[in-house]
Amino acid sequence: MNSKNRKIWGFIFVLPQLIGLILFSLIPLFNTISISFTEWDGISPVKKFVGLNNYIAEFNNPDFIKGLRNTLYYMILHVPFVIILGLLVALAVKNIYGKTVYRVIYFMPVVTGSVSVGVIWTWLLNGEFGLINQFLSMIGIKGPQWLTDPRWVLPAIAIVAVWWGLGYNMVIFLASLQNVPKTYYEAAEIDGANGYYKFLHITLPMISPTTFFVTVMTIINSFQVFDLAMVMTEGGPAKASYTFVYHIYESAFIKFRMGNATASAMVLFVIILIVTLFQMRMSERWVNYDI
Repeated sequence: MNSKNRKIWGFIFVLPQLIGLILFSLIPLFNTISISFTEWDGISPVKKFVGLNNYIAEFNNPDFIKGLRNTLYYMILHVPFVIILGLLVALAVKNIYGKTVYRVIYFMPVVTGSVSVGVIWTWLLNGEFGLINQFLSMIGIKGPQWLTDPRWVLPAIAIVAVWWGLGYNMVIFLASLQNVPKTYYEAAEIDGANGYYKFLHITLPMISPTTFFVTVMTIINSFQVFDLAMVMTEGGPAKASYTFVYHIYESAFIKFRMGNATASAMVLFVIILIVTLFQMRMSERWVNYDI
């Protein structure tokens, strides 16, 4: 097969994915951008062009700021723990007998629907009769009002999110750890290296591409937190769990301000894009692809 035929067949194989990208990603993206410059209720066919008014209104909207601030706070609570715990569990499971069983057990919450997870944990975290507070009372600790106290509601949602996403990160880290050549560890042992040295100078550099991937995906998912806040608290109490995506949902489907909602969505898109590009640039300093 000559080079021309290879290019043709390559294009044929890529074409279905390309069509899907255009239909389900690029066209909706450009449509969202166009709507963000209009005043539209999502029902009537009339779209009034208003320029940058939607963006200006959103940046002056207290709910917009509240949602962004709550989302950033949630990220601080969620991202480090779900990454670090995922790595620690993967290290613990790596060399034990029956690791396939543990892998299945830890991954089961990941395939559970967000509504089911939210409903179950709403019951577990109930401040009056929830099992979590009952267990704490057995050891002499008075549990907080997890979902009705503004100080505790976002930490509670973050705890649920860590439990829910831990298995996904664990499986990815475990696959990466199993690909680290054992000869590196054997050579380090001959030189008298202890477990801490091997972890710091062999394990972490070897799995750095995986760590970078997990970090990027976890941060993106944290920016998009919505379902748990919707199911467990509906943004309350007193909008203490009012996240950025919840604000977009409320603007679009409760207040029917599609222009404002899409303007907020575009701001979120830009924020995620900037954060991802920054991470990619910083990854040049610590991610090792050539080891």
